[in-house]
Amino acid sequence: MFLEIIAVNPAAPAPNRPRWFALDHLAADATPRVAAWVAACEDIDAAVAAAAPLALGNIEAMTRGQASWRITIPADGSLPLQGVAPSLIQWTVTAHPASRLEDRGCTLVALEGVHPQAEAITAMLAAVGFSGDFSVRQGGPGEPAQLVARIRTPQGVRTL
Repeated sequence: MFLEIIAVNPAAPAPNRPRWFALDHLAADATPRVAAWVAACEDIDAAVAAAAPLALGNIEAMTRGQASWRITIPADGSLPLQGVAPSLIQWTVTAHPASRLEDRGCTLVALEGVHPQAEAITAMLAAVGFSGDFSVRQGGPGEPAQLVARIRTPQGVRTL
């Protein structure tokens, strides 16, 4: 597991497609937040089929440096179920990229979601064979869909 901070590079040219993770719809002064999560799978084609009827996006091949992977990305760049449902990823490299990262003494304690379609997300996770520690609960009236991460740091547990 690893945490990746993603933002628009204002110096980079705009892509010819919507940016991932709904970055094109994010205000320049938006508060940082946990917007999405990605679940690894061994057979992304089978997992996407099993996730139906929830649409997680098209499967696209990606590379960065020595890393290569296939990932689900909605064509409009949106977040599956406002980010509470995961994007799926299948790494096509032997060593996971996180194995090369320096241990900064931080550990994910819990990742939780709130969504009005909590049961559909739970069913989709079971259908794709997800076995990680993630819980999602039904949101109350007017409660926004959201993700909450609790991370143990050298300074104590922090909530994002």
